[in-house]
Amino acid sequence: MRENTDLLKKVRKIEIKSRGLTQQVFAGQYHSAFKGKGMTFSEVREYQYGDDVRSIDWNVTARFNHPYIKMFEEERELTVMLLIDISASGDFGSVVQLKRELITEIAAILSFSAIDNNDKIGVLLFSDKVEKFIPPQKGRKHILRIIKDLLEFKPDNSGTNISESLRYLTNAIKKKCTAFLISDFRDKGYAKSLQIANNKHDIVALHIFDKREMELPRIGLIRVKDNETDRERWVDTGMRKVREDYARKWQSHYDMMQEIFKKSGVDNVSIDTGSDYVRPLIKLFKKRGQ
Repeated sequence: MRENTDLLKKVRKIEIKSRGLTQQVFAGQYHSAFKGKGMTFSEVREYQYGDDVRSIDWNVTARFNHPYIKMFEEERELTVMLLIDISASGDFGSVVQLKRELITEIAAILSFSAIDNNDKIGVLLFSDKVEKFIPPQKGRKHILRIIKDLLEFKPDNSGTNISESLRYLTNAIKKKCTAFLISDFRDKGYAKSLQIANNKHDIVALHIFDKREMELPRIGLIRVKDNETDRERWVDTGMRKVREDYARKWQSHYDMMQEIFKKSGVDNVSIDTGSDYVRPLIKLFKKRGQ
């Protein structure tokens, strides 16, 4: 009972924070950044001087012996999917919060932004396999269920397979959707799958990282563990070459990831656990809304 109470408190806390940010900061940015699927027929009206003659509805015109044109409006409703990496590497954070906690907050904000825009929201949780699929729906209850799952869901596996999640998306969602791929991208070999998925859908990559993944502090001999493989080893951070090799490896991985995004035509942003995530998200939204 106590665990359920604590979980509900966490869900409520995230809802309050996400709701506030959605209404105060993201309201207009989301709407302009993620547009609808096109134009849909609205109504007909009498032709007026200056109207495009290509919009004339000839059937109605013939019936009333007077020119009428078709009126269209933007089809605003979207399907939004959150592809969320729940592999074991998310259980790391050296500053304010774990990567998994940051991902949960961002997912909640995107979810509330979606329903405020009358969009459907769905979720795909993945490790090195698809762990759970929540079909797109609308409504506050649906979002609270998403937040609850993000807080308490325990994956079967610990690794990461981004390609598998993208393949599942293209098979499960037939119509074009906007999909946020939220991960630390500790994976390889997903370039082709990302390109294929982005040809069918609108993929946006949110890269989540911690600053300790970029560089090692000089604190002597430490034992480090890879959460995804359970491998442990001792590292002498007092050695400059060790720290330089570590930083070089991170930069190489980051550059490779950016090259994949560029070739696939995928909008992306990197967000670290120790910084405010509002600014980079708004920057991304503004870029897409231009």
